[in-house]
Amino acid sequence: MTDTTPEAHPLEQLPGDLMMWVLIVSELLVFGAGLAAFLSVRITDPAGFASAQDHLHRAAAGINTLVLVTSGFLAALAVRAAEHGRIARTRMWLSAASLLGVVFLVIKTFEFIEKAQQGIGIETSTFFTFYYLMTGFHAAHVVAGIVILGLVGIRCTPRTVEVGAAFWHMVDLVWVLLFPVIYLLR
Repeated sequence: MTDTTPEAHPLEQLPGDLMMWVLIVSELLVFGAGLAAFLSVRITDPAGFASAQDHLHRAAAGINTLVLVTSGFLAALAVRAAEHGRIARTRMWLSAASLLGVVFLVIKTFEFIEKAQQGIGIETSTFFTFYYLMTGFHAAHVVAGIVILGLVGIRCTPRTVEVGAAFWHMVDLVWVLLFPVIYLLR
């Protein structure tokens, strides 16, 4: 006896919305290109990049990593709650994930202010050009993610929550890649 159940097309197995996945993949390619450029230029001046890294606040960046990874976990809890029809709980998890996104932005803002007080700007060195462009672009994505999670909380369905969480996880993933390359790699 053969199974006549039609197999799902691979795109039908993606969680969320196809257009969100197109956006996520395109954003990952942009960040990947930025990281590749950073690493390529770093090879030409490893001592200069290492010296510039000494001006970074690694502890704050480490805390921000924990903050974003935790917020990603909360977004996953929101997806599970939405799948079980628990709207209030879904909104609570989305709000908590968004709040941690705000915490990330506050810490990043203090880091940028500290650099400005030291006279370090986007034109200080090649390292700091990449630093500001990459972390600033990421911060803009955190803001977009907070807005998306807020909108998803208004129209709370399993599909919308899954789509919003997919974007938020991309934001997490990008930071998990930026953190070691910019802050730790010597």
